[in-house]
Amino acid sequence: MPATADEEIIAAQEQGVLSTLTDAARIERISAELQMGFDALAHVGPAASFFGSARTPAGDPEYALARETARIAGEAGLAIITGGGPGAMEAANRGARDAGALSIGLNIELPFEQGLNSYCDIGLEFHYFFTRKIMFVRYASGYVVFPGGFGTLDETFEALTLIQTGKIRHFPVVLIGSDYWGGLVDWIRDRLKAEGKVSPKDLDLFCVTDDPVEVRDRLMSAAHRQARTSVRSAS
Repeated sequence: MPATADEEIIAAQEQGVLSTLTDAARIERISAELQMGFDALAHVGPAASFFGSARTPAGDPEYALARETARIAGEAGLAIITGGGPGAMEAANRGARDAGALSIGLNIELPFEQGLNSYCDIGLEFHYFFTRKIMFVRYASGYVVFPGGFGTLDETFEALTLIQTGKIRHFPVVLIGSDYWGGLVDWIRDRLKAEGKVSPKDLDLFCVTDDPVEVRDRLMSAAHRQARTSVRSAS
């Protein structure tokens, strides 16, 4: 039996994984999941998607920084969107609550237990990673990325790829923690850029900071720019 809905659809052709749905049923389920997200988040105004490790403990300085950064962004008028889990995600949702801002959690079905944290005003459950990713991008004016593992890196580079290829308009991708991200940024510059794998302008698609106020300012600048674009489009 497939452990998750993602495995059921992605490994549907493998002999070792039982297909429990038809393709028509899969399409219907994907459509329903997208509709659920669109309906629940349609009223959300300017927002920022926060990412980071689910393993960050509440007493860690990174937890405190995520909470403070989300609070500052929330007080500026931004809703806060996270993966809805523990660790840095919980800290950001908690910071949104501190500010009285809308706190959103987009949880994902996993083989191991990961429930929504208790600081979400809107909590949605997704079966598929790819439908969930659409919500993170569609409803955000920018990404705020705290230290994390493969999931955090996946979301970060997905956004950078969408921006680089012109699939979405440029929005801030802000990496928090210069000590943590410094080695990765050096590698991108010294290997990818030096070997022509990325262009010099690709290094401008993200920034690294330790300052929550800088995060807020970058997010608000993008939110205002997007609002002006929406007004022109509507007119």
